[in-house]
Amino acid sequence: MSALMQKQPDIIPELDQLCINTIRTLSLDAVQKAESGHPGLPLGTAPMAYVLWTRFLRHNPNNPRWENRDRFLLSAGHGSMLLYSLLYLTGYDLSLDELKNFRQWGSKTPGHPENILTPGVEISTGPLGQGFANGVGMAMAGAHLAAKFSKEGFPVIDHNIYAIVSDGDLMEGVASEAASLAGHLKLGKLIYLYDDNNVTIEGFTDLAFSEDVPRRFEAYGWHIVTVEDGNDLEGIAAAVREAQSVGTKPSLISVKTTIGYGMPTAGTRKAHSDAPGEEAVRETKRHLGWPEDKQFYVPDEALAHFRKAIERGALQEQEWKALIQKYLKKYGDLGKSWQETMSGKLPKGWEKHLPDFADAKPMATRAASGEVINALAPHMPMLIGGSADLGVSNNTDIKNGGDFEAGSYEGRIIHFGVREHAMGSTLTGMSLNGGLIPFGGTFLTFSDYMRPAIRLAALSEVQAIYVFTHDSVGLGEDGPTHQPVEHLAALRAIPNLAVIRPADNHEVREAWRIAILRRKAPTALALTRQKLPLIDRSRFASAEGLRRGAYILAEAEAVARPLGRVHGDVTPQLILIATGSEVSLALEAREKLQDEGLATRVVSMPCWELFEEQAQAYRNEIIPPAIPARLAVEAGVRQGWDRYVGEKGDAVCLDRFGGSAPGDVALRNLGFNLENVLKHARALV
Repeated sequence: MSALMQKQPDIIPELDQLCINTIRTLSLDAVQKAESGHPGLPLGTAPMAYVLWTRFLRHNPNNPRWENRDRFLLSAGHGSMLLYSLLYLTGYDLSLDELKNFRQWGSKTPGHPENILTPGVEISTGPLGQGFANGVGMAMAGAHLAAKFSKEGFPVIDHNIYAIVSDGDLMEGVASEAASLAGHLKLGKLIYLYDDNNVTIEGFTDLAFSEDVPRRFEAYGWHIVTVEDGNDLEGIAAAVREAQSVGTKPSLISVKTTIGYGMPTAGTRKAHSDAPGEEAVRETKRHLGWPEDKQFYVPDEALAHFRKAIERGALQEQEWKALIQKYLKKYGDLGKSWQETMSGKLPKGWEKHLPDFADAKPMATRAASGEVINALAPHMPMLIGGSADLGVSNNTDIKNGGDFEAGSYEGRIIHFGVREHAMGSTLTGMSLNGGLIPFGGTFLTFSDYMRPAIRLAALSEVQAIYVFTHDSVGLGEDGPTHQPVEHLAALRAIPNLAVIRPADNHEVREAWRIAILRRKAPTALALTRQKLPLIDRSRFASAEGLRRGAYILAEAEAVARPLGRVHGDVTPQLILIATGSEVSLALEAREKLQDEGLATRVVSMPCWELFEEQAQAYRNEIIPPAIPARLAVEAGVRQGWDRYVGEKGDAVCLDRFGGSAPGDVALRNLGFNLENVLKHARALV
């Protein structure tokens, strides 16, 4: 463990102090004007942020998406005014008026940073620990792309990931998971500055947090540096340089700060959040030597100093582009591959490589998913992923893809370990880094462990693909602890997340097609452990209907009695709506009901979200309002199905936990059998 034990620093140079206090007072004024916010972090961390942004961070305010920029993450997103102040001051497309509109409807300065709203914001943060783990994902993506494309003398991918993290971040379990993974992978481009102020909302951290944080991270395999005074600019700079020099370990720089520096309540929990009040603002400015009655005051010399970032960033990007031109000339095919990868565009003709499953045998949809992954992987180099220690069960391994490990970052199979939450968060970081389409697998029931990451991915418009297998009580003997019941409903409740539960191999193919095409949203695939019957697509509708969320798989037919001959399509008397493994059960029930003279339509409804995106006319065509006899069949809770079955409809669902037994036995005993479906169907008509 390295420690930079610094005495109280000498007087900070006047311009540096002016710039630091500009950050502090802008943040303070914005919080006070909004009458809400978190002034404590911006005032305490302004020096470390200033040093990082003016001496180390490679970025171009005129091109926030420059591929080789350093990434800066504010994991402690409640201190968002720190980031907004820096973005405005260094010349991003964020006006002073937006700072004045902090936390107001329609502004680019929401209470916690959102990457889809504000130029220069890399990730959406606020739920603590998420940003920490997102950064690990970014470092993983950078390491993979560098291993694949960078050559000696041509570091085409060579950026660092910096973050400011807080005590709260480091208490969260997801940060521990991600830190462990980062240390194992030896991600040397990861440099985190820890705002070590010993204060949380409830009081001093020793109420609940008394561990030796640096030693914990040292045990994870991180390089540790300590700066004893958060106002020691040279100490902070030396710590960053030391971290940069360590190429085989991520670094944690513990900076001892004072929360709410300069405020009357500095160093206490009262400085953490909420507007301090007009008198406290004046007192703080007085302490900082700032004009007390000027709001949002930015001295010209401070702004000019910060705005040097524009010219500096443009030059850095220009030099990098010159390097790229030489790289493209020297490495023709590799250079072309690099361009295609970083363009964000999908390879031409990629869809033709999707398997047609023409001669497939009955298989579990998890197995079909594995076949799709491996059919696409050779033609989609940006596809990368793995599993939370369940690769064999999830069928997520890429054949001949190689393991993504320390020293072998070119590998495409990621072993996340038993870290579902970190997996979800790192997928988000990998996607936001650019150039990759990441996927991660686990059992559907463990989607609970990664739900916060999924929610933020959806909010952030991130492309990530979640491969959730063992999707119902049909998984069998592992019993109710592993059998998902409420999970489909819980995932469907997340806006902007498409939850797709395919019924057979062909629907799996279409589900993956949709997941690849959804470039600004995550997709969850719910896949079976058990084999499913093949749906005869020569007799029933094409699985391409999945692209619209729901489609008529089998139309109602008129039957001539007593010969049983089909006379053609008629208006259905009953509609069976099913998803996943229950679709074949619905088809089986239809055969019986048709034989009884009951004209029955079967609707396969693998994705509610895609269905809701369709025009009302299409939705009415698939589920006509004039036909009230509708029965939903799904091995999960009924919640949400009433919107489709209506007041006079019914559902064969599962509003209880399952039981340990072979999968077919569990399904049968829990009501997912022909007799029970027929019973409910007949009751409707």
